[in-house]
Amino acid sequence: MRYLQRPEGRIAYDLHGADGTGPLVVCIPGMADVRGTYRHLAPELAAAGYRVAAMDLRGHGDSDISFTDYSTLAIAGDAAALVEELGGGPALLVGNSLGGTAAAWLAATRPELVQGLVLIGAFLRGDGAGRLKEQSMRAMFLRPWGPGLVHKYLSGLFAGRTADDHADHLAAIRAQLSPPQRYRAVRSVIANSYRPVPARLDDVRAPALVVMGELDSDWPDPAAEAAWMGERLGAEVLMVPESGHYPQAQQAETVASAVLAFAPADRGEPGLPHPRG
Repeated sequence: MRYLQRPEGRIAYDLHGADGTGPLVVCIPGMADVRGTYRHLAPELAAAGYRVAAMDLRGHGDSDISFTDYSTLAIAGDAAALVEELGGGPALLVGNSLGGTAAAWLAATRPELVQGLVLIGAFLRGDGAGRLKEQSMRAMFLRPWGPGLVHKYLSGLFAGRTADDHADHLAAIRAQLSPPQRYRAVRSVIANSYRPVPARLDDVRAPALVVMGELDSDWPDPAAEAAWMGERLGAEVLMVPESGHYPQAQQAETVASAVLAFAPADRGEPGLPHPRG
């Protein structure tokens, strides 16, 4: 584990393939998740020649809880700072759920840092999972029942196949929800998520790969949502069978194969398609 120093605290991250010669990948998890969600995908990409940094969101995992801003835009800023810390990129950004929202914002606002996007179960419409669902989730997340219900809710998003160490990953999520101060930080991320991104989607020029689990219950029709994202961004689309909201953790080999086909590492140079526009 390493730390990225930010003005108000530190962001924890793991670095795979750290010989300094490969193209950079930065992996951003979703809200209430931890960087371990990329524990199987990151080594697969590193073995193919990438340097892969998997970060915790601010207030999550091993990152500090000293921040005053827990917005999606602040998370995008952390990802940008990590790209710069590790050589300036441009990098391939892999974002799951809210992490995909932050990755899209970074691609729109700091295009010089972004070589391409892999958006896994990302929220790009600006209303998250829908206003009514979001309001009910915020009520659910209030203490004292909040941490247990959050853990139960996230556990239910793993429909389909799971990794052999799935129980350990759920335990890591549960551990970060227990301390009251850290749980408040996680709740702050949830309360400040999603909305600014759609206004800048037209500014995304980086090539993109949309990945969606066929069983992702965050949408009434996951295939339709993935198709909308693909059309909106001119992106390739991969539907992952036997997977819910976390294909990178549930079907890491399938996702890794798709990422490497989308952006193969060859002698340290990413082979991404040309940007849009």
